[in-house]
Amino acid sequence: MRIAFKMKLKPGFKDEYKKRHNELWPELKTLLKEQGVSDYSIVYDEETNLLFGVQQQNGEGSSQDLGGLEIVQKWWAYMADIMETNSDNSPVTVSLEEVFYME
Repeated sequence: MRIAFKMKLKPGFKDEYKKRHNELWPELKTLLKEQGVSDYSIVYDEETNLLFGVQQQNGEGSSQDLGGLEIVQKWWAYMADIMETNSDNSPVTVSLEEVFYME
């Protein structure tokens, strides 16, 4: 199953967002893979500062469902200064409906 969602980056933080993800914590990457997340990409729309995430999910839920885990909460806190977040530091996300896919 593919999961798609959008998030909002604060203006001026594209390079910092890319840097942090290029240095993704190994333990977080391992967790995502163990939870069945693969083929995960995030793309950026410079006009709107929107981030669009798409991931393949082979487990029960998506990366967006792991918020109860300490490492995920630490990542959220680390990213909170450059993204729109909820009161628990989780990124404000909106699920997106897939309307077309070509394999």
